[in-house]
Amino acid sequence: MGIKIYKPVTPGQRNKTGYSFEEITKSKPERSLIVIRKANSGRNVYGRITVRHRGGGQKRFIRLIDFKRDKRNIPATVSAIEYDPNRTARIALLTYVDGEKRYIIAPIGLKVGDTVLSGSEAEIRPGNSLPISRIPLGTMIHNVELKEGRGGQMVRSAGASAQLLAKEGDFAQVRLPSGEVRLVHQVCYATVGQVGNLDHKNIKLGKAGRKRHLGIRPTVRGTAMSPKDHPHGGGEGRSPVGMAGPKTPWGKPTLGYKTRRNKDTNKYIVRRRSAGKRG
Repeated sequence: MGIKIYKPVTPGQRNKTGYSFEEITKSKPERSLIVIRKANSGRNVYGRITVRHRGGGQKRFIRLIDFKRDKRNIPATVSAIEYDPNRTARIALLTYVDGEKRYIIAPIGLKVGDTVLSGSEAEIRPGNSLPISRIPLGTMIHNVELKEGRGGQMVRSAGASAQLLAKEGDFAQVRLPSGEVRLVHQVCYATVGQVGNLDHKNIKLGKAGRKRHLGIRPTVRGTAMSPKDHPHGGGEGRSPVGMAGPKTPWGKPTLGYKTRRNKDTNKYIVRRRSAGKRG
């Protein structure tokens, strides 16, 4: 995976970088594994905006990804590595020996022609999926289940990996990318390896239009608004926030305000994430 640097032929190409796509082997998605994604521009069923700064952008198809890896003990061959506009990671097209095709998240080191397997007897090799009880300590994993059979919910974005630290009783300790150490049931499945496309974090969009192509609309600072529109608004010239802590447009505290409400899962957290990763 490489980064393409553009010459500043136009102002928008100055400081702009993009993907080289050298690992992509197929440009069109598998027709049987895509569904239409209907854009709603952040609006709910009543037509009211519930999520701001959404809208526009390139039309996309949803690629149906196999997060469950529930086709057990049937080998599959990697037919292609593809681009997926809906996620930061690349996806791999698997063809099983019975002819079925499925997409999975492509880990580092997975190439066309490789064979992958899901099941308790699979080898410890990138792309293979096993119960956590069968994975050795210290192994880097991704696509980690939280509930047996629900499918992987954690560690799925580009470059992400978790590490298996310890096993005790029915649970295993897993260190997540945030630094948090969490208990995960040993019957849950996880995939061996680190998610690919490591260079995603180094991409510079370079111009506002590229952000619009992603379906993200502009954000206006609260201090630039009037007092009618935002608690930070008003005042002559550039004014400070003017209150004990920053607030959302609706008057709720923000920026560092604790919003965690699910106390039931506290018992599964061995160590909270490090302070530097709480942004």
